[in-house]
Amino acid sequence: MARLNILLLLAVIATALYLVHTQYMSRQLYTELDRVQQEARRLETDRDRLQVEKRAQATPLRVEKLAKEQLQMRTTSPAITQYVRPDGTVIPAVAPVAPAPTAPKPAAKPVTAARAAR
Repeated sequence: MARLNILLLLAVIATALYLVHTQYMSRQLYTELDRVQQEARRLETDRDRLQVEKRAQATPLRVEKLAKEQLQMRTTSPAITQYVRPDGTVIPAVAPVAPAPTAPKPAAKPVTAARAAR
């Protein structure tokens, strides 16, 4: 009977130690999970901030300004555009068209006394 009691006592002690170890591991895993969730929230915030910055950097006005300043680009016009035919020959650039001279307006007709009286 004494052997059985000692064996049961050892089983209870082993079970208690296993329970303590399991609870300790559970707390460690919970702490790690909380830390990882905080890191995920931080990364999500960073991603949102970077997306806002990306949208701000890609505005058409900013792109045009950088193209002009840093890349020395200019807007196209018919005077600087060259068209290439499929055979490789270049179509001459179109010269800018000067505005047509406007025709002079006819002189005002003199007002007669009969018209002035009306």
